[in-house]
Amino acid sequence: MDKMMDNPWFLRITALLLAFLMFFSVKAEEENSNSAASNTMTEIIEDVPLEVYYDDTSLMVSGVPATVDVQITGPTREVQTTQQIKDFTVFVDLRNLPLGEHRIRVQTENISQELGVRIDPTFLDVLIEERVTQEFKIDAELNERLIAENYVLKSITADPNTVTVSGPKSVIDSISFVKATVTEEPGLDSSVTREARVRVLANDLTKLDNVTIEPEVVEVEAVIEEYSREVPISLTQTGTAREGITVDEIETDVDTVKISGPRNIVDTIEEYEVEVNISGVTLTDTAIEVDLAAPEGTSAVEPGSIIVDAEISVDETVLMPEDINFNSANPDEALHQQIFENLPLEIRGLDDGNKADFLDPEDGLVSLIAYGTEELLDSLKLEDFVVYVDAAEKKGQHKLEVGAEGLKKAKWLTFPSTATIHIQ
Repeated sequence: MDKMMDNPWFLRITALLLAFLMFFSVKAEEENSNSAASNTMTEIIEDVPLEVYYDDTSLMVSGVPATVDVQITGPTREVQTTQQIKDFTVFVDLRNLPLGEHRIRVQTENISQELGVRIDPTFLDVLIEERVTQEFKIDAELNERLIAENYVLKSITADPNTVTVSGPKSVIDSISFVKATVTEEPGLDSSVTREARVRVLANDLTKLDNVTIEPEVVEVEAVIEEYSREVPISLTQTGTAREGITVDEIETDVDTVKISGPRNIVDTIEEYEVEVNISGVTLTDTAIEVDLAAPEGTSAVEPGSIIVDAEISVDETVLMPEDINFNSANPDEALHQQIFENLPLEIRGLDDGNKADFLDPEDGLVSLIAYGTEELLDSLKLEDFVVYVDAAEKKGQHKLEVGAEGLKKAKWLTFPSTATIHIQ
């Protein structure tokens, strides 16, 4: 036996056998390992919703993402089933935590114990705060660069003009602006009404999230008008007052007018001059309506007309007839006068087939002043007399004396005393 052990070939053969034994042993172990590895896999499930458990009626939480990524490792069948069904829950439980900052771990439930699980992110830094609700006024806005040339934004309003914002106290306290912005195409030249989404902004105009806005959308009305400017008016008398009447002063309650049109023209107008024709002023009608026209190069003036009041003086020696005889028992009895206004003129003596139009006064109305004793004037009634012009044997344009009938013993004067008519 010793001789065999000393034989070098024996040792060589033994070493070779041991080498073969070790080779097959390692190979078997590798095959077992590869077989086990072929039954295991790793997958990442992205954007898994993250549930947050807390009292959402009185608290607000920030620092929690909406979703997380879940990496699962384990037997192939378990991994594939879990990936397809996704019947597990990823959550953070904040119900027993006080107000303030906390570092918490993201947890899972209803996931197979055969799987290894890794959450990204694994830990969260959250802030638990009191929920605050506050009302804010909406600042409606429109980029004025969208408005057409020579047009301006007169006003912009939101309906409703306030919103209720709920969120964490720190966020609510940082709100500086609540805006609703109208978006439109450039070249706006008329008013628009559009829906606009409400935005909550910090002092540096960054949008604030994690808040609830009610309502989220409001209606914004932008009033856009042609450029205009208020300018003072000045009154200038034109024409001549009727005999016996002097216009001492004219005035109006309107101090300014609004002129619309191109900015470069409107801005050069310092005053709007109104010419007032005083020829229509009567004893009983001292109010003159004046139509206003837009200055050259502009588009409109507002108002379109104004009322000018005339302060007058009356020369009684011109208006009063000289041959007054009251037939009164008391020659010292005071003289009185009574004015009847808006009397329609009759046109008498007009040939058959002819017609006549009044030129002055255009409306064919005159006033009549009756003079006499107080007793006499008290007895007069409007229906007791008529005023007229005699157009017998007339054709074309004529200025005719105004006559009156039915005035009994009173003296009278019509105003105007003549009427111009055109007969055809």
